[in-house]
Amino acid sequence: MLTAFARAFKTPDLRKKLLFTLGIIVVYRVGTHIPIPGVNYKSVQQCVDEASGNQGLFGLVNMFSGGALLQITVFALGIMPYITASIILQLLTVVIPRLEALKKEGQAGTAKITQYTRYLTVALAILQGTGLVATARSGSLFSGCTVASSIVPDRAIFTTITMVICMTAGTAVVMWLGELITDRGIGNGMSILMFISIAATFPSGLWAIKKQGTLADGWIEFGTVVLVGLVMVGLVVFVEQAQRRIPVQYAKRMIGRRAYGGTSTYIPLKVNQAGVIPVIFASSLLYIPALIVQFSNSTAGWANWVRANLANTAATPHIVLYFLLIVFFAFFYVAISFNPEEVADNMKKYGGFIPGIRAGRPTAEYLSYVLNRITWPGSLYLGLIALVPTMALVGFGANQNFPFGGTSILIIVGVGLETVKQIESQLQQRNYEGFLR
Repeated sequence: MLTAFARAFKTPDLRKKLLFTLGIIVVYRVGTHIPIPGVNYKSVQQCVDEASGNQGLFGLVNMFSGGALLQITVFALGIMPYITASIILQLLTVVIPRLEALKKEGQAGTAKITQYTRYLTVALAILQGTGLVATARSGSLFSGCTVASSIVPDRAIFTTITMVICMTAGTAVVMWLGELITDRGIGNGMSILMFISIAATFPSGLWAIKKQGTLADGWIEFGTVVLVGLVMVGLVVFVEQAQRRIPVQYAKRMIGRRAYGGTSTYIPLKVNQAGVIPVIFASSLLYIPALIVQFSNSTAGWANWVRANLANTAATPHIVLYFLLIVFFAFFYVAISFNPEEVADNMKKYGGFIPGIRAGRPTAEYLSYVLNRITWPGSLYLGLIALVPTMALVGFGANQNFPFGGTSILIIVGVGLETVKQIESQLQQRNYEGFLR
């Protein structure tokens, strides 16, 4: 493997792509530490230290920004507006006929949808930036911090607009950096930046667990968490690579004097066909009532119930509802992202069939049956992985930023596997040994 790394940097064009990607990553990480105008940086640092890793409702967004959200920097919103915009456009493609027609137009239609995604990203960045500034001004960003109200000392409208513009521009720059990596670097740019953002929070999360530990000055807890993390990475890799291969046979066709077709292939149906999207959906949906209660400051009975059962990640109602939402969204997202009828029609059009299954409607029904059967273990696996941080919080008293589990481990493993495959394919063009022997 080390030899393959050396060979990758010896190849001129591949070395250029790798160095370009590393350069963009450095620029991105520098931007996550540049505070925006109008923020009292000393107060922010004091509140971050007092929070001691407990990020509450903003934990998910802060993770995707690489810790920049709670520091209120230029890249505070990170890649989250783009992720949200991409998910919204993907869902609207199923609902709006115009977007569905654009998707079928090929590269030109995809470019148009990408442009709409950029516009929506900027709009969401303005909305989220305004909400973040309002939250910081009210002191709700850091609950319990003694100097939370002095984070934004200047309440003038011009200062507020400047802060929102800076964060929106930062989001646009992050989006541009991701597209640069996609065009001129290695891997999917947005995924790489997401990978870096999450990986940047690992050292602080592990060190916080070590500081909270009591056995051998915290080193035993630290070692246990690292060991559990390695086991979980192996489990996630195993499930993420698992797939059900449905054989497809193409009949021979005579065109003139030549025979075409007659080949055998397969349709790979992954066990976790939905990826990490159901976890993001479920987390976002559960944050809504908690955010409403936090901003309303109500003391009514319903508000107290929401604080005790939904805002508290260790509460049983929160755990059960979170798990059920993940299972539901797994089936929902698979249903809109994989259309068995469309796949069956395409197979029939090109003379393909599944051995033992008639072409057309019986093929679509068979694909739906197989997809539902493999989605069940995939959705249950997603729910259990997502609950690992909560179980660590309840069982071991670890902080809420338990690094190995939930959304973070799924994204880290998924992006890592995809990037390694791309480097391997580049190396295999020049050497059959590839990246991993």
